[in-house]
Amino acid sequence: MTEKTIVSSGLGHLFMTVFVFNFANFMVVPAITDVSMAALCPGEDECSLAIYLTGIQQAITGMGSLVMMPLIGNLSDHYGRKVMLTVPMMLATLPLVILAYSRERNFFYAYYALKTLVSMICEGSVLCLAHAYVADNVALGRRGSAFGILSGISSCSFVFGNLSTRFLPSAASVFQVSAAVSMVSVVYMRIFLPESSMEAAVIAVSSKEETVNECLLEKGCTNNRRPLRTTPSLHDSISLLRSSWTFSQAAIVAFFSSLGELGLYSALLYYLKAEFHFDKDQFADLMIISGMAGIISQMVLMPLLAKVMNEEKILAIGLIFNCVHIFLYSVAWVPWVIYFAATFQILAVFAGPSLRSIVSKQVGPTEQGKAQGCITGLCSFASIVSPLIFSPLTALFLSDNAPFVFPGFSLVCAAFFVMIAFIQSVLIRSPPPPVSDSKLDDSVSVEP
Repeated sequence: MTEKTIVSSGLGHLFMTVFVFNFANFMVVPAITDVSMAALCPGEDECSLAIYLTGIQQAITGMGSLVMMPLIGNLSDHYGRKVMLTVPMMLATLPLVILAYSRERNFFYAYYALKTLVSMICEGSVLCLAHAYVADNVALGRRGSAFGILSGISSCSFVFGNLSTRFLPSAASVFQVSAAVSMVSVVYMRIFLPESSMEAAVIAVSSKEETVNECLLEKGCTNNRRPLRTTPSLHDSISLLRSSWTFSQAAIVAFFSSLGELGLYSALLYYLKAEFHFDKDQFADLMIISGMAGIISQMVLMPLLAKVMNEEKILAIGLIFNCVHIFLYSVAWVPWVIYFAATFQILAVFAGPSLRSIVSKQVGPTEQGKAQGCITGLCSFASIVSPLIFSPLTALFLSDNAPFVFPGFSLVCAAFFVMIAFIQSVLIRSPPPPVSDSKLDDSVSVEP
């Protein structure tokens, strides 16, 4: 079997792993709002307690992820992507099992506590490591398309997960199926996914070890092996941000776009529940429309645009349409406007893969995990800030005590933060990448 075949097979199994894992987790998204409100505020369409608990969970998760994502990314540079994927994928199954057993108030609180702890480690880690895996095995010129395909796979799992929820008869069956599929994803990954091709990283690490050993021998040290430090510090992250002005600009875009998107996700379902009385099935319908738009965009449009347009322009297009679609949600006066706004995802989803591609080109092959972990950590920092802004705003403007009548005001604020990210994105001027991936260019191709 040739190296090209091995790499292609590895990417195929990675895409399947991401699909199955995300399928399991996306299934519960339309159902969790109804489950939360039934447990905390039975019979009501507006529940400030549920909004605040969601915000607290998001903030705590963000604080954990801010520390864990750079650590997990850096450790994956040294010990492999597959090894580091195992733990978060296994832990992510545990909270699902609780609600698969019961959705009563006490079990909901147990789920809430465990989900918060697990998310501190798992939130974003699978996506972060998947991006690093792709960067290991795909040439610079093809990474934009490859990241787009990876996001398209996530959109596929989003659609199929929500379709499953739409036709499953109850919340109990949703969580039971989700828990079972999540376990399957771990087994599949362990059996079929080959370790990432990290030859350049291994060579670099070996060279560093040999240099350290030679220095120690010259100084007459008896211990000729000294373990290299693999745990990143705050100084490491700051140094990485300073390594390139383009990387710093991408980090600013990542923070503000994540802040806006997290504000959207934390407020939207409660807003729709209060204003339009949406339930599990209508949430699923909305998410299916968004997911289908994402599939068309990432699997068809983005690979075509990547051939004629650089990632910086694609990023700006994605952010401006993301801003527009959030604003349309905020001013919706009838349900059909909500569904129309969801179709703007066909261009809004360009932002994520384009940003990741820009970041991957600013570091060498031995730092892909660290770079992706740093960006994911900044997104996690946004999830700390987001609840402080959006939970009080959402609860206030959906209550009877709002200073003025504008239930979607928190969504307008989310659109404003995405607009800041857009303004920063148009200022990005990417320099030539610092490393050559000629070997990958010769050996790897990515087909949608």
